[in-house]
Amino acid sequence: MKTKLTELLKIEYPIIQGAMAWVSESELAAAVSEAGGAGIIGTGGRSASWVFEEIRKARTLTNKPFGMNVMLMDRNKDEIVDIICSEKVSFVTMGAGNPVLYFEKLKSAGIKVIPVVSNVKQAKSVCEKGADAIVAEGMESGGHIGTLTTMALLTQVIPEVNIPVIAAGGISDGRGFAAAVVMGAAGIQMGTRFYASRECRAHINAKNAIVNAVDTDTIVTGYGTAHVVRGLKNKMTDKYFEMVSRHAAEDELNELFMGTARKAPDFGDIEWGYVHAGQSLTVIKSIESCRDIITSTTREAKEAFSRTKNCFE
Repeated sequence: MKTKLTELLKIEYPIIQGAMAWVSESELAAAVSEAGGAGIIGTGGRSASWVFEEIRKARTLTNKPFGMNVMLMDRNKDEIVDIICSEKVSFVTMGAGNPVLYFEKLKSAGIKVIPVVSNVKQAKSVCEKGADAIVAEGMESGGHIGTLTTMALLTQVIPEVNIPVIAAGGISDGRGFAAAVVMGAAGIQMGTRFYASRECRAHINAKNAIVNAVDTDTIVTGYGTAHVVRGLKNKMTDKYFEMVSRHAAEDELNELFMGTARKAPDFGDIEWGYVHAGQSLTVIKSIESCRDIITSTTREAKEAFSRTKNCFE
């Protein structure tokens, strides 16, 4: 398949793997890249030394392009960006802050910059400042989210920019892939689908929670704060809303959430840890290899395109 994204990143399929804190490590990123997509190592919450080691490890697993995600709310983001520049990875996705501050440094190192945006204003701003592509991520995604749905976001962002747009948020199969391309996207980002993959290092409890989930099993916490997050319902989220109903102090709520992003993928605690997952869950029926996921997604997309073509003949 050829799109502006495959040309930009020198990949076979216009599919990138979403960055997931405590989940997206070198093994997963390398497996996605080996399968023809573009894997991403998530640096959220990680030390600079860990980032360096994971880049080096990924290079022992693949010689194909892979990227890094920088969480711009992390205190050590500057140190992480310096390492990424010195290691000259293929591309960087960035969110939860102002990515423009890092454009010059990254581009000087020959690294493609791909900010994550959640509205038209952000998209136009980073495009004007020299972004190579953008990830337009709707609120159907797992983890930190914005306020616009993927369909509404793509409808409004794509006509306003002249760089490749990568659709993200609630895309878990080839039909979603096809829909995004028909709308004008140059590719897609999938996170939750790759969470439930064989190569993902997350605990089997977290993977099974995704596979066993139904369409209404995600919930959004943190409305009214800077940390609006989507994940699977569990005892922790039940406790959160009970605390909100009695107007618990912000410090109490923060204490409840402390470390929950790591508890599920690292230790398998899916009741008091947070499994960050998007809304398109029922099509994820099993834990598969990254290669099989990409193969089935592209096959389903081609089938969807064929059906669409027939509708207009």
